[in-house]
This record gives sequence, C-alpha cells and structure tokens, in this order.
Amino acid sequence: MSAFAGKAGLVTGAGSGIGRATVIELARQGAAVTVTDIDEAAAAETTELIRKDGGQAQALPVDIADEDAVRTAVERTVETYGGLDFAVNNAGLDSHHRRLDQMTAEEFEHVVRINLTGTFLCMKYELPELHGRGGGAIVNVASNGGLYAIPTAPAYVAAKHGVVGLSKVAAVDYAPQGIRVNAICPGPTRTPGFERVAEGTDMIAMQSAMTPLGRMATSEEAAAAAVWLCSDAASYITGVALSVDGGRRA
Repeated sequence: MSAFAGKAGLVTGAGSGIGRATVIELARQGAAVTVTDIDEAAAAETTELIRKDGGQAQALPVDIADEDAVRTAVERTVETYGGLDFAVNNAGLDSHHRRLDQMTAEEFEHVVRINLTGTFLCMKYELPELHGRGGGAIVNVASNGGLYAIPTAPAYVAAKHGVVGLSKVAAVDYAPQGIRVNAICPGPTRTPGFERVAEGTDMIAMQSAMTPLGRMATSEEAAAAAVWLCSDAASYITGVALSVDGGRRA
C-alpha cells in the first residue's frame, strides 16, 4: 500500500520549487492533495502534472497573508476529500538584501507578514481539522536562516526564526491531540527561482564550495524531508527543526 493512501493534505507555495516537488511526491505516494499558490497558473500547472501521473489534486489560488483565502483553502480541502491529515506550509518570500537600518518598516512588516504571519494563519485553520481527524502532521518550511544569521537579510531571518519557534510551541501544545509539528530548514537549493537569480553569476559554484557535500540541494531533496516528516515513518518526531543543507550547519 502507498504510504499516503487514503490521506488528504494541503501544500502552500506549490506552484514551483520545493513546494511543487513536495506535493508531487505526496500525490505519487497516494495522497489526495490541494495545491495552493499565489500564482494561479503555476498551481494549475502543478495540478496538471499530478493528474497526468494518475494522482488526485485540486488547485487553489491562495495568498497566505489573506486570512479568508487561507480559511477557504482548508475548508475546500475538507469538503473535497473528507478531511485533512497533513499540511506542508511552504509559501514564503525572500527579502531584498540590505542591512536593518536601510529597510523601511513597511518592507520589514511585509516580509514578516508573508513568512511568519502567513504560516500562523495556515496553522490556525489546519490544526482544528487535524484534531477532528484524530491527529496528523504539519511541516513548516523555514530555512537555515531560521537557525542562524544570513547577513543583510534581517526581515527574512527574523521571520524564519519565528517559524521555527512557532513550530516548536505548536508541537508541544498539540501533541496531546496526536498532532506532530516540525520544520525543515533548507540551505540554498537549486529551485527555478534560484536558477534565474544565479544566471550569469558564480553563485551556484560559490554556494557549492561552501557546502561540505560539495553541491547545492535539489528541490526534490528538500521535499523528501518534508514528505518523510508527514509520514508515519516519522511518527515519534515532533518539535524538530531539521536542517537540509548538505552539512553547512555542522
């Protein structure tokens, strides 16, 4: 039997990169999935890839900073599939690289609103549905920037540290309901977005040289960690912030 047969879940930011790789793998393993992204066309494209592979998926455009949109996405998942067994909160936003005193309050608050408050909103509506299902799992995609400093990224690092902290508190608070909450903390990953930014530069070579394994992660490698934490194979793991970084934190 497939690992996620009979289970249903939701993945945010699933239009590309780690989110797309995660939701595709979950569907391959038998899950019925809701694919959400602020980019409606990208969410639809991911959904079509899943359906062509024989999987069950629906696409919804969702801005995770919009509480009504988040609530609706969770409700639609439950209405369509009969419940919610897991969620991967992957959607997020990078910030312009500059020092704290060079940022406007509006820019800082926008980055925090997407990365931290958006994750909070997702969890706010996912947790009661997981409880109603008798338990389940949430994986929040943070960053190695949630574990240590990234120079000139104060808003991003503050928000991702917040995601790690939020995950740990929820892990403790909801463990009695059989709900596991973990975070993954990817290092630099060769997502399509990173590839676009790195084109014509030595960024990939530089990041690879800084990594003990000698290369950057693929989206699929980061996704594998999220899928595992959602699965019964990780049934005794909660409150963890798991580095997926090729040894950089070590």
